[in-house]
Order: sequence, then C-alpha cells, then structure tokens
Amino acid sequence: MTEQQPVAVLGGGSFGTAVANLLAQNGVPVRQWMRDPEQAEAMRVNRENPRYLKGIRLHDGVEPVNDLLATLQACELVFVALPSSALRSVLAPHAELLRGKGLVSLTKGIEAQSFKLMSQILEEIAPEARIGVLSGPNLAREIAEHALTATVVASEDDRLCEQVQSVLHGHTFRVYASGDRFGVELGGALKNVYAIIAGMAVALGMGENTKSMLITRALAEMTRFAVSQGANPMTFLGLAGVGDLIVTCSSPKSRNYQVGYALGQGHSL
Repeated sequence: MTEQQPVAVLGGGSFGTAVANLLAQNGVPVRQWMRDPEQAEAMRVNRENPRYLKGIRLHDGVEPVNDLLATLQACELVFVALPSSALRSVLAPHAELLRGKGLVSLTKGIEAQSFKLMSQILEEIAPEARIGVLSGPNLAREIAEHALTATVVASEDDRLCEQVQSVLHGHTFRVYASGDRFGVELGGALKNVYAIIAGMAVALGMGENTKSMLITRALAEMTRFAVSQGANPMTFLGLAGVGDLIVTCSSPKSRNYQVGYALGQGHSL
C-alpha cells in the first residue's frame, strides 16, 4: 500500500471517530464518511465530534465527508463502523464498488431479523471483497485519550490482517491478529448481553462475588455457544473474548452496562 492512499472509515460515531484519529496519527490520510451532511460539515469546521466524542480534537489527517461513492472509489481499505441496523442498507447499493477491497467491520452486533453477524452481511453484499473484523476491550473514549489499548483483527486473509496491523499499530494501540473471524466477532456481539446483566446486578446492590460469578459463567456460556457455531474456544481466552467481556461488564463507560444499571434502578427499557 502506498504512503498516500487514503483509508476510509464509514460512520460518524464514537468508535469510528477514535479509529479515524488513530489512523491519522500514524500518518494515514483518512476519509471519514457519515450520512448526515451537517455533522460532516460541523466536524470539518470545528475539528471535533461533539455528539459522540466531546473534547477530543479531530486529527488534521481526518477528512469528514458526505459522499459515499467518492469515498469508496478512492479507498482500497475500508473500516465499517456503521450501526448494525444500517450496515446493509448503506452498503448494498454500492456492492459493485466493493469488489476486491479490504472491508473490516468495527461493529459489534447481530442483525435483528437474520441473526447474521456483520462480516456475514458484508460477505453477502460483496462476496469478492477481502473481509475482516476488529474487536477487543476497546472503549472509544479511552482509545481517543491514548489509554494503552490492544485489539484483535481477524480474517482468513493474512494480507488483510497485516495491512490493518500496519495502519493501526501505534504507541498506545496494539493490534493482534487471529484467523478465527467468527469467534472474534461473536465475542464482541455476545458480551453485550452479559454487560446488561452486570449493570443490573450493580444497581441492585450485589457484591463483587456476584459480579465475578456472572462474568465467569457468562464466559463459559458464550464460549459454548460460539464453539457450537464453529468458533475456536481459545479465542474466548483472548482479548476479543474475556478481555472485552471484562471491560464491558465492569465499566460504567460501557453503554450496555448503563442500560442494565438503569433497568436495575427500575427504569423501563
């Protein structure tokens, strides 16, 4: 990959913005696409994403854009940080353009009706793309604030893993590679369920024993489930499994934990 080839980040949320900043800090030009033209314009002018990452300066190397067609034409490596509910509708119309590109999903979730993981949707839309996922104990704000963080890129395509490592690896961000795309992605999606339970337990005044029991049994259950779907059990002893589960179940910064905490306090969903 040449020095100046831009990399695309699709999505204007907190994690997409944190990853765009990481790339730019490594000298990679970034096109960060978002659907809302006003958000893109505000981020271009103010060099900040106030809605999702208030107080974090947007790196000069990040260009917030609103033209998806031009973005996909210009970039060979595309990080997809779209909400799980929007991923299909945004990318399906551009399936032809995605042929042969590296598509890396940053979205931790499962499509509601189909129960498909994000990489499976990408595969369906663009069967000839090279597909990977990025997942781990990665709270967006901490990444943006340069807290020491590690993540896992998973793909059957070794070259894609190496490419992602070369553009994202930095002083405060380490990227490990895995061949178990399915296990890594399932870890990121399933732990959200348990984080809601963990938040509820804290709101209900449960102790550390309870929290530890919940996290441990959650790990056992999600591992059994993933293995039944074809994943490698060892993946769940790594960053994308137990690592992500711990941070999401024990941090008030986690949105799923916050939902559980509010439920535990008696609020409605």
